[in-house]
Amino acid sequence: DGGGAPCWDGRARTRAGGQYDGNALQRDAPQVGQDFSEQKIQRLEHIMENYTQWLQKIESSIRESMRTELAQLQHSAVHNQTAAMLEMGTSLLSQTAEQTRKLTDVETQVLNQTSRLEIQLLENSLSTNKLERQLLQQTNEISKLHDKNGFLEQKMQEMESRHREELEFLREEKGTLQDLLKRQTGVIQELEAQLGRATGNNTALQRQQQALMETVSNLISLCSRDGVAPNITKRAEEERKFRDCADVLQAGFNKSGVYTIHISTQETKKVFCNMETAGGGWTVLQRRLDGSVDFHRSWKEYKTGFGSLSGEHWLGNELMFLLTNRRQYALRIELTDWDGHMAFSHYDRFYIGSEKNNYRYKMLCHGNTVSICYLHTLVHFKNFHS
Repeated sequence: DGGGAPCWDGRARTRAGGQYDGNALQRDAPQVGQDFSEQKIQRLEHIMENYTQWLQKIESSIRESMRTELAQLQHSAVHNQTAAMLEMGTSLLSQTAEQTRKLTDVETQVLNQTSRLEIQLLENSLSTNKLERQLLQQTNEISKLHDKNGFLEQKMQEMESRHREELEFLREEKGTLQDLLKRQTGVIQELEAQLGRATGNNTALQRQQQALMETVSNLISLCSRDGVAPNITKRAEEERKFRDCADVLQAGFNKSGVYTIHISTQETKKVFCNMETAGGGWTVLQRRLDGSVDFHRSWKEYKTGFGSLSGEHWLGNELMFLLTNRRQYALRIELTDWDGHMAFSHYDRFYIGSEKNNYRYKMLCHGNTVSICYLHTLVHFKNFHS
C-alpha cells in the first residue's frame, strides 16, 4: 500500500547497492587465486535470502491487494449490471405495457370487426334463405311449366295425328272428287247436248206451265168464293214429292214460307223455304232474328232440331245429313248488323257427315263479301255442351 512502494524502492536501492558493492569487490578483488572469506559469502547468502523473503511478502501483499480490488471491481460491476438490468427491466415493462395497450386496441378492433362480420354473416344467411325460397319457388314453377309443356306436347301430338288423318281423308276425298269431276264432266257434256235439244221445247213448256198456273189460280179463286178452299195449295205441294226448296221453286212456288219435303218415300219434313234471296229456292238450316230462342242446347236437340220454322229455329243435324248426302248443295250464310248492313259467304259445295262422324261438315268456298278462301274446311260439329 502506501509504504509498499518506498520499501520496494529502498530494497531496490539496497539491492542495487549490493550489486555495486559486489562489483566493487570484484573490481578490488585480487586476481585469480585470491580467496574470499567464507563469512562474507554466508552473509551475502543471508542477505539474498532476506531479499527473497521480502520479495515474496511483497508479492503476497500485491496479490492480496489485487484480490481485494478485483472483488471490489466485481462487486461494482455486479451493482452496475443490476442497475442496468433494473433499467432494462423498467424499459421492458414500459414496452410491455405499450405492447399490451396496442394489443388491447387490436383486440378491440378485431372484436368490432368480428361483430361486423357476424352481422354480415347473419344478413348473408337471411339472404341465402330468401334465395333458397325463391329457388324452390322457381323450381316448382319450372316443374309446373314442364308439366304444362308435356301436356301441350301431348296435345300437339294428338293434333298432328288428327291433322295427318284429315290430310289422308282429304287426299282420299281429292281422289274421289277428281273421279267425280271426270264423271260429271261427261255428264255435263251430255246434259249440254240434251239442253241444246231441249231448248227448242223450253218455250212451249213455259207457256204450258203458265197456263197451268193460271188454271190453278182460277180454281183457287172459285173455291174461295164458294167457301171451299181446304189448303188446295198445300195438297198441290203434297202431290208433288219435293226433295228440297229448290224443287219447290222449280214447281212454280215463289213465296217464302213453310213447305213439306220428302226425305224418303214414307218420311216427310217441314222446312222454311227462302224464295227471295239470290234467286230463291234456299232451304233454311238456321234462322235467328230477335234472340227469342235460346241456342244453348244439348246434343240431342241439335240433332233433331228446335225452334219455330216460321221464326227462329235450327233445322237439325240429322236432317241436314240426310239432305246433303243425296244431292250436291251450296251453302249461303247471311249476317245483318243492327244498322241493317248485310254481309254473306257463299260455299259452292257443302255437306255434313253422320252422327258417327260427329256431324263433321265440309265446305268449299270461292268468293263472298266477307272473305275469299280456296281451302277445304273440315270441322267437327260441337254444341255448347260439348
